[in-house]
Amino acid sequence: MAKAGRPKGSTKKTGEKNTKKRNWAFMVYPESAPDDWFDRLQKTGLQCAISPLHDKDVDQDGEGEKPKKSHYHVIITYSGPTSFNVVKGITDSLNAPIPQALEQVKGYFRYLTHKDNPEKYQYDAKEIRTINGFNIFDYTAMTRSEVNAVIRDLLGLIRREDMTEYSELLDFLLDGEKYDQLDIARSHTLLFSCYLTSRRYIQEKPAKGEVIAKKQ
Repeated sequence: MAKAGRPKGSTKKTGEKNTKKRNWAFMVYPESAPDDWFDRLQKTGLQCAISPLHDKDVDQDGEGEKPKKSHYHVIITYSGPTSFNVVKGITDSLNAPIPQALEQVKGYFRYLTHKDNPEKYQYDAKEIRTINGFNIFDYTAMTRSEVNAVIRDLLGLIRREDMTEYSELLDFLLDGEKYDQLDIARSHTLLFSCYLTSRRYIQEKPAKGEVIAKKQ
């Protein structure tokens, strides 16, 4: 179990300057970060995942709850083990606190929305942003319930956007860089193709009154 106050999946800060890890995490405070901090991250070419804005976190002390400064949690991944000083070069350019090495990505990814911390405010996972092709599926296998949850989200998306073509769905996810959902849509082609074809058929099907009039 992760210690209180430290997101699951992160390591201790002790000796981090000599640490080499592939996966790192850090926080970004909008009030002190450069206006183009998101673009700077994108230009690194590194895969990143960025949490929703944590603007409802609180600290507990003897006087009650105090709001924390608004911040983002960021996961950044490299192709191989990378030293603390290299990653710190990026966080320094963003006026961010020093980075933390991650032992594994899945636990920290879930912390982006406090998914495993029900005592904390629950942020919307749909607001997680990804950069340069970051895909949580690359780091962990999804459970059946997680896959089913994504499928339900995609079916809802199809209805909201009134889609009738499989290509519309894939293009929408690709343009929005929703690579995790894109993988589910690609691996369940028959399901989504049949659903979209059925929606198109219903829309093209003549109303009952029109059929009767045509017969008469």
